Amino acid sequence: MALPLGTAPIKPEFLLSNQVSALPDDDAAEGSTSHIANTRPTRDDGEEASEGGGRQKKKWSKEERKNKRGANKGRRWQKVRDDVELCWRVASGKICEFGDQCRNTHDVVAYLAAKPKDIIIPDVSALSEVSPFVSRGTEDEEMNEGERPPFDTKARCPVFDEAGECRHGMRCRFLGGHARVDENGQTVLIVDEEKKAIAATTQTELNTVDAEALKQIRTKKFPHPTANAYLKELQAATEAEQKKSQEKKVAVVVPEQEQGQETSIPEASVSVIDVPPPQTEPLPDDSQKDTPDVPLRPSEKKRLHWKGKTYLAPLTTVGNLPFRRICVDYGADITCGEMGLANSFLQGSKEEWSLVRRHPSESIFGVQIAGSKPQLLVPAAEIIGKVCSGNLDFVDINCGCPIDLVYKTGSGSALLDAANKLGKIIVGMNKALGDVPVTVKLRTGVKDGKNTAHKLMPRLNAEWGAAALTLHGRTRQQRYSKLADWDYIKTCVDAVREREEDENLAPVPIFGGGDCYSSQDYWEKVEQSGVDGIMVARGALIKPWIFTEIKEHREWDISARERLEEIRKYAEYGLNHFGSDTAGVNTTRRYLCEALSFQYRYVPLGLLEVLPGRMNDRPPAFRGRNELETLLASGDSRDWVKISEMFLGPAPDLWSFTPKHKSNAYGNEDSQG
Repeated sequence: MALPLGTAPIKPEFLLSNQVSALPDDDAAEGSTSHIANTRPTRDDGEEASEGGGRQKKKWSKEERKNKRGANKGRRWQKVRDDVELCWRVASGKICEFGDQCRNTHDVVAYLAAKPKDIIIPDVSALSEVSPFVSRGTEDEEMNEGERPPFDTKARCPVFDEAGECRHGMRCRFLGGHARVDENGQTVLIVDEEKKAIAATTQTELNTVDAEALKQIRTKKFPHPTANAYLKELQAATEAEQKKSQEKKVAVVVPEQEQGQETSIPEASVSVIDVPPPQTEPLPDDSQKDTPDVPLRPSEKKRLHWKGKTYLAPLTTVGNLPFRRICVDYGADITCGEMGLANSFLQGSKEEWSLVRRHPSESIFGVQIAGSKPQLLVPAAEIIGKVCSGNLDFVDINCGCPIDLVYKTGSGSALLDAANKLGKIIVGMNKALGDVPVTVKLRTGVKDGKNTAHKLMPRLNAEWGAAALTLHGRTRQQRYSKLADWDYIKTCVDAVREREEDENLAPVPIFGGGDCYSSQDYWEKVEQSGVDGIMVARGALIKPWIFTEIKEHREWDISARERLEEIRKYAEYGLNHFGSDTAGVNTTRRYLCEALSFQYRYVPLGLLEVLPGRMNDRPPAFRGRNELETLLASGDSRDWVKISEMFLGPAPDLWSFTPKHKSNAYGNEDSQG
């Protein structure tokens, strides 16, 4: 029986049905989940958020209702906590300054008695390709109730293993990994000082923003003098242009006047726009005033030498720090945090500032920022540069996000049609960031059939100083509905290189993006288009090991057990980032399930008749080469929760995972632009 075009060519012995899975509307679901419920522009509940973060009641049009059909709009995520809450200070062995007024208990014994049993993460050697897939080992010999410690001695805490101590102390769900019972029968915490000292330089996350800095940002007291000076320059230039324009309107010379006299239009008839000056935060007295540094010359900016390096795209929801660590382990050289909104950074949003966190294993790390005007982006860039001083390799401007609620604020791909404003943004951010380079990610244009990037891209470097460019091979209107246009990407690369040669400019790295799913895809597209590399988004979501394939120029028929090892590692990375207490465990579970909602789409190479696999091919129902491979291919979200329980213990009774897409099937990446 002939299968429809675009069907994955699975070998007959693995087919369960000839019916091809339905293609979900990923464009409708894209951006439907945010990490901040009230301040992000992409919302779940049918309300539109303004760039300032406020809610605006919105009645959906017929077209908008249609576009929302592919999304589970009602997704809600709440922190799961212990039934009895132990004060975090007491849990860490400290004294609580609130004493009896503390809202949480200080009774460690009562807390440990009510606390759920420790979670056991199975060792790699305990993983199997047959059910139940993990071996828990033998139970301890029976012990008298009074002899049994209030923790599991077989438990191993990933946070303690990596850092030498666990910041959650008694609240840790893996307490047995860093606790013992002393001679008085009291549970005490263990610290490995040697491991702690090593971890301080190799494992401690960077760019952690403290409460005092956030307070200064929220109260507009965090200094950004370079941005202020630049915005004043822009304001002065704007006022000069307006004055010049006004004078032209007021003084109109009439050629046929007696005695050569001029007549003027009365000034009262001229409409003059009163432009308010930009708002600036109050500064302390002159003795404490932070003044702008001497601007760097373009030649003093750090050069980006990215040719031949692999680049993981900034990804919504899934592209968090634990996932980036996984991709780095597989060979990703350049990583970038999720898109953050300039206005939310300026408001001191704790969630937004969490996006700048970096793990030391990320050798080249950048922050992506979106905004609509210099008054937002330039100050935000200066503050980011100061907060992340020394731990930031580049700042990327998002000029590609296609989501309506971003586009309508003038951000994302809307900047493609505002070249002069974009130029002012790049120049200002370059000044504000000192030697940290500014890069730009963009699409081919806004409207389908009207590509404009070949005109814009040469200006980004030559006129405004962008240090690297990434071009996604689709227009904003196309979203992900058509294949990326790599022939046009080549046209844009040629245009940039031609201007660089004409003006004797140092070449900047140019990366392409779109439909890269295999080593063969990657290297063919690099050769075809002349790009320095490809920013990988969807391919990394479905198979994070694509970076190994690219580096080694091969297609990897990864085994189901190797994939389970990757999931186990993700769980450990998640616990280190989100925490090993009850709330952290279930936050890790949520993001692990988000990752599995993409990874289940991978069709193992050993099941295909034709190699390599293609990203947009939809598979018929199939079974794997073993039980585990079949489970990992399940599109049932309950199976993703089951997989999470292998490493994170049983999910809470009322906890469930709602996929982002109503239809769990092959689809498109959740990349921001």
